[in-house]
Amino acid sequence: MSIPVWSTLQAAAAHVDKMVAALPEPGSRLPEERAELAAVKDTARVLRMRFLETHADAVYDRLTDGRTKGLRIAELLEAAAAQFPALVPTAEQLAADRGRRQADKEGYEIDQGIFLRAVLGSPRAGAHLLDTMLRPTPRALQLLPEFLRTGVLETKSVRLERRDGAAYLTMHRDDCLNAEDDQQVDDMETAVDVALLDPAVKVGVLRGGTMTHPRYRGRRVFSAGINLKSLHAGDISLVGFLLLRELGYIHKLVRGIRTEDAPWHSRTVEKPWVAAVETFAIGGGTQLLLAFDHVLAASDAYLSLPAAREGIVPGAGNFRLGRHTGPRISRQVILQGRRIQATEPDARLLIDEVVEPDEIDAAVARTVDRLRSPAVVPNRKMLNLAEEPMDEFRRYMAEFALQQALRLYGEDVISKVGRFAEKV
Repeated sequence: MSIPVWSTLQAAAAHVDKMVAALPEPGSRLPEERAELAAVKDTARVLRMRFLETHADAVYDRLTDGRTKGLRIAELLEAAAAQFPALVPTAEQLAADRGRRQADKEGYEIDQGIFLRAVLGSPRAGAHLLDTMLRPTPRALQLLPEFLRTGVLETKSVRLERRDGAAYLTMHRDDCLNAEDDQQVDDMETAVDVALLDPAVKVGVLRGGTMTHPRYRGRRVFSAGINLKSLHAGDISLVGFLLLRELGYIHKLVRGIRTEDAPWHSRTVEKPWVAAVETFAIGGGTQLLLAFDHVLAASDAYLSLPAAREGIVPGAGNFRLGRHTGPRISRQVILQGRRIQATEPDARLLIDEVVEPDEIDAAVARTVDRLRSPAVVPNRKMLNLAEEPMDEFRRYMAEFALQQALRLYGEDVISKVGRFAEKV
């Protein structure tokens, strides 16, 4: 490794730490103090990017013992903090930020974004990390035996039930209209893992549960997207939510799960997935639909990706939406917040079948039966290979890691989620 660059980076990182320690808490700093600290942080970040442009593979190989050990993104960052503390924030720094509102954080996640941009940007290290992220989580492996026995898995955010060879995954955060947070991402990956690992499951179905919210009481709602109240409170993390969501359960919905039980001719166990949208799929809800093999919607439902209004990047929506709709509509939806009603002609680019609300159950059953065919899995594999090559996905996620980290700390985002929280 380049000793001069590393030494300069270490000195710059130490200068940042010394200044942070000398200043008041983030929320109490004067404008000139914030500006001075931001300049010092930017100097260190330029050095991090320069160092990683040359040494990302070497750092990754050191952390993973020459890519013989698989570390998920959180584990990888923890190992990097221990061995290369000037590159990413330490556990103590992250813990200090964790209890703060988003507006009062130091922004250490930006440094995590710089690191992950470099790792994912490397064809060698990035491919290994993506492969590692396809493996089942320890939590799923622990819960799998009970699900195999009972056919039911209950978590705080989702319920998974096996019926007649199909896994029915129901999101039931009725307190927030299935708005996603770190907890729901963890629960979703657990449920997706279990469904993929169960040999008795041939098809997966995702649906929103029945709500108790006064405005939607008694109705099923698919998803309200990211939980903006949690984001304002500082409880939406770059790694535990924004990256884990894309590289965890959604990645597995598309490409399957890496397991020793995979057939000799495939690296993963894949299954077709059906989504049934009722009421609305906002933000992350619409992002999810782009990973499904068949999308059903009630005639009174709508889809939207209000990224411009929220100020963040809509996950892999920018990567996948244009593949479905073409570039013009994807720009209308993402950049201008266009809402698409299930019954309008353009909706057919995103929805396979629109039925009356009371016909959803029957439509789901028909679709599940169609997707049981043994030829479905190899054909979906080839479709996904053609439509979403792993290398293109890797390059997109590399840039997403940094851009989304920067957006988390944008003044416009902090202002918008603050106003949203005041209304709740």
